[in-house]
Amino acid sequence: MNDFESASIRALAFLRRTLGFQLCMVTRTEGNDWTVLHSDDRGYGVVPGDVFNWDDSFCSEMVKGLGPNIASDSSQVPAYAAAEIGRKIPIGAYIGVPLLLADGRLFGTLCGIDPQSRPDSISEHQELIELVGEMLSTILQMELRVDEEERRAERYQAQALTDALTGVYNRAGWVQLLAKEEARYQRYRQSSVVIVVDLDELKAINDRDGHAAGDVLIKRAAFALQKASRAEDIVARLGGDEFGIIGVNCDWGGGLALCERIKEALEEEGIKASYGLAVTNKTVRISEALTIADRAMYEQKRQRKSADAERLQGMHGV
Repeated sequence: MNDFESASIRALAFLRRTLGFQLCMVTRTEGNDWTVLHSDDRGYGVVPGDVFNWDDSFCSEMVKGLGPNIASDSSQVPAYAAAEIGRKIPIGAYIGVPLLLADGRLFGTLCGIDPQSRPDSISEHQELIELVGEMLSTILQMELRVDEEERRAERYQAQALTDALTGVYNRAGWVQLLAKEEARYQRYRQSSVVIVVDLDELKAINDRDGHAAGDVLIKRAAFALQKASRAEDIVARLGGDEFGIIGVNCDWGGGLALCERIKEALEEEGIKASYGLAVTNKTVRISEALTIADRAMYEQKRQRKSADAERLQGMHGV
């Protein structure tokens, strides 16, 4: 059991055999997405990658302290009896414990269900179930620490893949690091955001003041983007006057905050730009988020040009 995945698979098989439950699983919760990372299923048809609503689950009630870690008859627990998931699939008995990150935040759960209620004596296994949950949390935390070290090493190795003008990653570096972050999403289902930034005035500056002035603008923009981003984020020049940022382990709210910091940093440099933002989820990978963000950026640019044209027409018409 040298990694979280193999430890989870062995722990689930052990618990399912010990308890006789039809389903035991390790899950990841993020927002209202409750994603199955690993499962040992003998009747429900649940497989890794399935996503359910967290708010509908017994586990969400357990984490809030409204239901016990072990329910031999879930119908006798008001919070579980009222949970939406119980109306969709038969759940007679339930076990569940939280899986925690090093800072105490919730990562997900270790849980199990069976369509039949069980004798009250099942509660005798609570200490064992809690111990398995603590073990998995510890392995997860250790693996994530190693993962952070690997991420730093990846950034160091990718230093050769930098843009000569700005010092941020070039497109080759972006592609390489994007693939690494995509692999992490597949393991842990922690969302990231992609922001695309396109400078609005580069062509005008090149035409008016020359390409040297345009290069200065690009360098100032790269400096502002690095200043606004966090150490773990990826900033790259994708080509010309277009930049990309991956906000690592960042949800939609965090992405909006990052985008606002980027906007403020560019405005401090007197740089006008258009932005696009997208977030990964159960159907959108990082590469697809890049396409979505790129489209959003061009739509913002189109709307701005249209508004400017209308404003000019209005001025000429006065």
